[in-house]
Amino acid sequence: MKWLSDEMIQRLRAAVDLPDLSGTRYEIIGRVARGGMGTVYLAEDTKLDRRVAVKVLNLPDSPEEMRLRMTREARVLARLEHPGIVPVHDAGISADGRVFYVMKFVRGSRLDHHAREVDSLLERLRAFQKICEAVAFAHAHGVIHRDLKPQNVMVGRFGEVLVMDWGVAKVLGEVEEDKDIDLRETAPFPNKSLPHGRATESPRSRSTEAADETAEGTILGTPAYMSPEQALGLIDQVDERADVYALGAILYFLLTNRAPFDSTSASDIRRRVANEDPAPPRLSNSTVPKPLEAVCLKAMSRERESRYESAQALSDEVTRFLDGLPVLAYRESAMERALRFLARNRFIVLLILAYLIMRIFVLLVSGR
Repeated sequence: MKWLSDEMIQRLRAAVDLPDLSGTRYEIIGRVARGGMGTVYLAEDTKLDRRVAVKVLNLPDSPEEMRLRMTREARVLARLEHPGIVPVHDAGISADGRVFYVMKFVRGSRLDHHAREVDSLLERLRAFQKICEAVAFAHAHGVIHRDLKPQNVMVGRFGEVLVMDWGVAKVLGEVEEDKDIDLRETAPFPNKSLPHGRATESPRSRSTEAADETAEGTILGTPAYMSPEQALGLIDQVDERADVYALGAILYFLLTNRAPFDSTSASDIRRRVANEDPAPPRLSNSTVPKPLEAVCLKAMSRERESRYESAQALSDEVTRFLDGLPVLAYRESAMERALRFLARNRFIVLLILAYLIMRIFVLLVSGR
């Protein structure tokens, strides 16, 4: 009896998993990413001759609850028409009975990968502001992301920044009947090592996997970036400020190239998030400006009332820093105020110095 190789088994499994999109305008090219409930495929829109991302339920006989959740996710995304949020083009049911929806296929890299290639603090902060803008827009429409992290942010080839993966989003005012389901989903962006439409996985450390893991049950989110109220399972307390905390954690990552909390155990990270303040970013990177460190730590306050009241307020603080203005989260010394004034008005100060030097020179010459 001839045994099938592991490679052959994987191919057969992939073929069985492929959704039947016959009768639609979409032709599957290859798998991009897979989550617990849905898989994202790269597909060709034959009617408009363009590449799209199609998210499909993993199994044709998925429970009705999952079908409703997938439909809900598509509708949540459809209501968030913003340049920083991936748009939904279409939705439907495949020939084999799977719910699917179609999105823009984003070309670029994840924020955590992008940060490895960009050392400029200015460029990182500009990208961070775009994330805040997209999240603020969602909040204005009553939607909380609940799983913000660098892995769920896409930076396009032309500088566009998109917040992805709204699978655990909470719509304010709606009753969540299925709190006990892990709703984390894959994001519709390509793996950089994607050959011929097939995704490949690179090895990662256990600590990275723990940081990326989305918690199951009523604790929804990624442990290393979730707010203390999420870590404690206090669902009724999760509001816009939970996303503000996660944005602060993303800023922490952009300043230090590491997550605020690190461990090989997701449960240990949740415990630390609930009971500890993050270490100051300057301990990991001494070049972090003190005002930015204060902004980051204020956004990540364990007490909700001590955080910025909104994503827009957090973005405004970063704008003040970039414009050379004092930030609200940090009390400057007299020397720091003077140095900031000199840095912000460098051109004028240089002109005055040049004028004074010239006047002194003229006086010295005329006095001879």
